[in-house]
Amino acid sequence: MSADFEEKLRRFAEVAVRVGVGLQPGQKLFVNAHIEALPLTRLVVEEAYRAGSRLVVTQLYDEQLNLARFRYAPRDSFQEYASFMVEARLKALDEGYAWLSIVADDPEILRGQDPELIRVASQTAARQSKPFSERISSFATNWCIIGAASPRWARLVFPDEPPARQLSRLWEAIFKACRVEEADPVAAWMAHAERLERRVQKLNARRYAALHFRGPGTDLYVGLAEGHLWAGGAGRAQNGARCIPNLPTEEVFTTPHRERVEGWAQSTKPLSLHGHLLEGIRVRFEQGRVVEAHAETGQAILQHLLETDEGARRLGEVALVPHSSPISQTGLLFYEALYDENAASHIALGASYDECLEEGASLTLEQKRARGANDSLIHLDWMIGSEHVDVDGLTQSGLAEPLMRQGEWV
Repeated sequence: MSADFEEKLRRFAEVAVRVGVGLQPGQKLFVNAHIEALPLTRLVVEEAYRAGSRLVVTQLYDEQLNLARFRYAPRDSFQEYASFMVEARLKALDEGYAWLSIVADDPEILRGQDPELIRVASQTAARQSKPFSERISSFATNWCIIGAASPRWARLVFPDEPPARQLSRLWEAIFKACRVEEADPVAAWMAHAERLERRVQKLNARRYAALHFRGPGTDLYVGLAEGHLWAGGAGRAQNGARCIPNLPTEEVFTTPHRERVEGWAQSTKPLSLHGHLLEGIRVRFEQGRVVEAHAETGQAILQHLLETDEGARRLGEVALVPHSSPISQTGLLFYEALYDENAASHIALGASYDECLEEGASLTLEQKRARGANDSLIHLDWMIGSEHVDVDGLTQSGLAEPLMRQGEWV
């Protein structure tokens, strides 16, 4: 490792702890990290103790171990799940731990494996871990997800580069997207979070009834939930800590009304999922529900997803991202939603977020549904924005106000 790279990696760790997690003095931290991210994880642990943490607990995982299950485990065992792991995570939340995930997965690790087993395993994991994921998404604690480069991931993003350059190119892209190369990355993130917060405040003040997306293959009306709230950038955890859950982030987002989505939406970027690339997605909504769905590649996988449960055919999120976002300007497909969703405006099939409803964390499931929120085991973001897409906000009286033109904020 060069001295320059080590310095950038250390600055990335500082941003993750102090800005992403927003670790509080005296607070404990749980770090769940891919084994390929061990060098970054070590720096994160050091930075957490420097920030005043009393205890940092780490858990490393290796997706190759999961691949062994798909290759050799009994075919009837994929509905089983180590539920005690969820119980341990819930206990960590009860004890006030902050949470940091560091992903460095190979997006194609499950390529060639039985799609039905992948479906069963992922649905089982989603169902069993739902109590934890719901508490995290409702900001039961301050939390963050970041990405770390790995050889297999880098090979996929930069297939034409010499092997010796692939990993360094991916790290360069991550550092740029996460503002690590700024003179003061922490200050740069604070300023960026403030810009997103101003955008959120403006959108919340308008109280739009719906959004209208127009572009090649897309003519989509997205009604917004009753009492919806826009969010983006930093969030406030229930313990009062300010954190930025996703690094990088360029989006502002809110909750669609599960029954008020009409028209056609066409993807503007491929979607990487379980080792497969879904391209040319085009769906039609009626009364909030997907009634037609097509994909130029990955049609069977798209259908599997839509059949997950009743909420899988409805929207749980709509997000606005300018075409000029740093991730978009790289021109890269990262094959990782943490990055790709910040390249373009997008919609998400599946579950909605409590933070995007007034008093969302205190509402029952029935109360959330009555306001228009959606519930599902999946939450799948796919991009529908580009430099060719316009977005209008529709007021309560039906007046259209321009929000985006050619992919940029008006």
